[in-house]
Amino acid sequence: MQSVNNCILVKMPKECFDYLVWGMTVMAAVVFVSLYFVTAGYGQFRTRQWGWSIDNRIAWTLMEAPVFLVMFLIWFFSPIRWQLPQLVLFGLFQIHYFQRSFVFPWLMTGRSQMPVAIMSMGVVFNVINGLMQGGGLYWYPNPDFQEGATYLYRWNALLGILIFVIGLLINWHSDHVIRHLRKPGDTRHYLPQKGMYRYVTSANYLGELMEWIGFALAAATPVAWVFPIWTAANLVPRAHAIHNKYRQEFGDEAVGQRKRIIPFLY
Repeated sequence: MQSVNNCILVKMPKECFDYLVWGMTVMAAVVFVSLYFVTAGYGQFRTRQWGWSIDNRIAWTLMEAPVFLVMFLIWFFSPIRWQLPQLVLFGLFQIHYFQRSFVFPWLMTGRSQMPVAIMSMGVVFNVINGLMQGGGLYWYPNPDFQEGATYLYRWNALLGILIFVIGLLINWHSDHVIRHLRKPGDTRHYLPQKGMYRYVTSANYLGELMEWIGFALAAATPVAWVFPIWTAANLVPRAHAIHNKYRQEFGDEAVGQRKRIIPFLY
């Protein structure tokens, strides 16, 4: 335990941490452009070209759990772990990833699989993101967090937390809608119609994007904004691919005026 303690308590030097943040920001731009040309091969876009695949539920758990654990360790060994602004943001972050790691995968129906290559890339990103977001809360936090509970009454904190919670609920409800599109044994594809799917074809992605915009707004640090940038870089092109596939499969009339991920805009 002492060796783990030492590893977590040794901060990444500030200069290296800043390089990591900027490097990940630049990489997000590369990923954003690339994913308009190469669709990540998981879910309805999985093909044999992506190589060996494993059970979707196991893959999601293995992919998402590392960020939950990294953030927990950074929090647990931090001398300021009970400072209120960090604790609230830490709690929001962990609620999302507990559900995403240990609940969401095991609610899945069917026998879908995920390529190990996709899962491995997700693991790498989640470990790095856990270090960045944990570091942004506990290694190099917003100096204004020292205000304690008073900080949480700032407009950006109140608005950010509200946006996060709304996004979380949209994300969870949208996943629920998708899970209940099929009856047991049915393998057909359906166009989701309920909830925010009335406005966008990737309502689950809309919810997740809102979560991390809210988180970044509440945290008010550059590193926190890297997360919604990466979320958009990953999910906006995928929402575009899903939108096009729905139009091909169900027709323009069925999809109607619904946008891809941002209601009334895109």
